[in-house]
Amino acid sequence: MSIYVCGPTVYNFIHIGNARPVIVFDTLRRYFESKGNVVRFASNFTDVDDKIIQKAIAEGKPELEISSRYIEAFLKDVADLGSKTDYIQPKVTEYMAPIIAYIDHLVQTGYAYVVEGDVYFRVSKIEEYGHLSNRKIDDLQSGSRVEINEKKENPLDFALWKKTKEGITWESNFGPGRPGWHTECCVMIDEIFGGAIDIHGGGADLIFPHHENEIAQSVATHQHGIASFWMHNGRLNIEGNDSEEKMSKSAGSIVWVKDLKDKLAFRLYVLATHYRAPLNFSFTHLETYEKEFQKMTQTIHAMKRKLDLANELVGDSAHQEDLASIRERFDAALELDFNTPNAITELQALLKSMNILLRQPFDAALWRQALVYADEMTEILGLQVPYSPLSLADKELFDRWDDARKNKDFAKADEVRGELQKKGLL
Repeated sequence: MSIYVCGPTVYNFIHIGNARPVIVFDTLRRYFESKGNVVRFASNFTDVDDKIIQKAIAEGKPELEISSRYIEAFLKDVADLGSKTDYIQPKVTEYMAPIIAYIDHLVQTGYAYVVEGDVYFRVSKIEEYGHLSNRKIDDLQSGSRVEINEKKENPLDFALWKKTKEGITWESNFGPGRPGWHTECCVMIDEIFGGAIDIHGGGADLIFPHHENEIAQSVATHQHGIASFWMHNGRLNIEGNDSEEKMSKSAGSIVWVKDLKDKLAFRLYVLATHYRAPLNFSFTHLETYEKEFQKMTQTIHAMKRKLDLANELVGDSAHQEDLASIRERFDAALELDFNTPNAITELQALLKSMNILLRQPFDAALWRQALVYADEMTEILGLQVPYSPLSLADKELFDRWDDARKNKDFAKADEVRGELQKKGLL
């Protein structure tokens, strides 16, 4: 299975809006892998761009130093969000030769034209243009907001190559310059996957024109639309902002991922809304999910600790079928349009059952089954709760606490309890 997701332009840290596709598509990958699929997952870095050049000029440093710095920062944020970083990470600057060849082929076949060192794609030659975004070329032309450019044959034609002397440039048949944004992903998909993939993902703001333009180039080059399926996550807004204004670095109201206190709680917050729906962020709501994630952690830790401390295996495991039905409903939710909110509801149902089990006579087999399901579900959602088995010294501390309570030595019990809390065991 092949998945490609449009990645960041690396000129700054990522904000929480940038993080939504990171979380959504990492979770999608995890679910497919949990079902035994081998997933080839790629997400690119745009490491040559006007914004990177301006940042480099402002700091007096090379563009590649700027992009390298923010790639490193991005990958740290990705890991802190509970997402995997062991995916294919192509950089535009590493694919310049095939990008130039790809553009040259479009020129040679008449799908693109050169004007004074710039290269533009002829949108009018693609009958399918607008199908992904459900737009018609005539409507786009008549009500177009596309910037007027007298070099273009058609206002909708988009740049494949930009003639420039500013910043890093490459030599080509069209003259020195650098590629347009819409061609990068097409070429990377060609080079990594052979031109066609199962799923292409990204934010809803990329549907038009970016993904529409990718399809146009692929139809011209390969006579297919790149991907069998397109998935787009809804945008994230800061609560109180104009709902029509997406969160962006230029909006002036930014929450950086690096500044979030509890990044896994934020991941839970994101997954609690269906990926296609818009998400309105507020710190008040985030606090709710911080508490929810803390409760999840406490329940899983409590059951694992009691298993660590147990000396006997007792019980008849009469309720394993109830737990299995929760696990089945969790998968069913993800099978139905990747409904992570319903999947989280099933995880919460499992945690509720675990809390009930903790108040009942010890049943090792049932508890272990509950924990297997909890580990599987949190692994798929990227909400893993780390746990270190109790050491012999830790177990002795719990024994001292139990003895003090049984002997009604409440002062001693409080003292030992304080030691357990200091060690993070309660």
